[in-house]
Amino acid sequence: MPHTPEPDEDDLDAIAPPQPVFHVEQALLGALLLDPHRLDDVNGITADSFSTAAHAALYAAISTLPRPDPAEHAKNTKWLDRVLATALEEARGLTASYLHALVQVCPWPRHAPAYARMVEAEHARRRLLTAAERLVHTVHDVSRPHPVQTVLAEADALAAVVDDIATRFPPRSGVLPRTPAPPPAAAPDYTEAVEEEQLLLATATARPDDIDAVRWLLPDDLTLPLHAGLWQCLTTLAHRNEPVDPVTVLWEAQQRGLLDDGREPDEVLRMLAEPAGSVGHWGERALQRSLLATAEHTGRRIEAYASGPANTPFQLVVGARRALADVAAVRTRWQHATGATPPQQRRAAPATRAGPPTTTAAHAARPTRATR
Repeated sequence: MPHTPEPDEDDLDAIAPPQPVFHVEQALLGALLLDPHRLDDVNGITADSFSTAAHAALYAAISTLPRPDPAEHAKNTKWLDRVLATALEEARGLTASYLHALVQVCPWPRHAPAYARMVEAEHARRRLLTAAERLVHTVHDVSRPHPVQTVLAEADALAAVVDDIATRFPPRSGVLPRTPAPPPAAAPDYTEAVEEEQLLLATATARPDDIDAVRWLLPDDLTLPLHAGLWQCLTTLAHRNEPVDPVTVLWEAQQRGLLDDGREPDEVLRMLAEPAGSVGHWGERALQRSLLATAEHTGRRIEAYASGPANTPFQLVVGARRALADVAAVRTRWQHATGATPPQQRRAAPATRAGPPTTTAAHAARPTRATR
């Protein structure tokens, strides 16, 4: 793993840069140290945009200190000394030699705006990666009393980051991330899910009139292919107003090839013969698992995109919005299931570039199961 310099390390100029953006940050800081008035041409970034505490401290000092007279600055190092003294309050390992090295490594000070744009792009990628990681972590946080609401709030926060990046880097149509989407995560222990889905299928078989009330539940929401197929059998029979009982469902399952894997008919009949509770309750439980799994897979997709340094901010916006559309689709069905349609509450993302806010367009899409 490449070594990232810490702000309290000595000889910062002797440490090999871990990433290309480190070179870019050095070039930008060198340009601003050499000609502080070029700060007027730099926008879209703050001290937080830099990848190391040392560079962040230097940029903060350069941005806040009064700029020197150009003629005086060319004769002495008084202003550089003030920059160093100010930055040392946040980054103890900085030295005067490192500041002079930054000036030396800057190829063209007049390219400072281009360097700043590169720093801004890399910062956008890191922000997106952090937000996606937080979404995945939230899905697995079993301590949350209201997991769906918490996960949806985190998905909104991720969407707000995407919107902010889109304001800075408007996406270009048809430009997708180069990084392929990750495969579904390894399936966890589904003992509880399997038992609840069996109760759903049995209860729907016993009370087929209740199936119409859970039209928001799709076969893909169930964790096992057999369960998904049997639910499709049930909804099809109910839609055709045909008799529904364990035998008719078994026959429909045979017509659909669900028994081709050698599954015994008796096993299916036993599964469908033990109803309990209500169709709505078990359906809502299945939909909740589907929503959380979709959110996890969405987070992992965006993680993969943001982890690829070759992906531009334009590509990250397009890829992230497509991934978030899956969450939006399941969210709509969840609101129908629970009768709750609260407005989306997005956590405000910090903005450093002026521009009108945008809203993520979440088009309805069939959710992809992350655990199938």
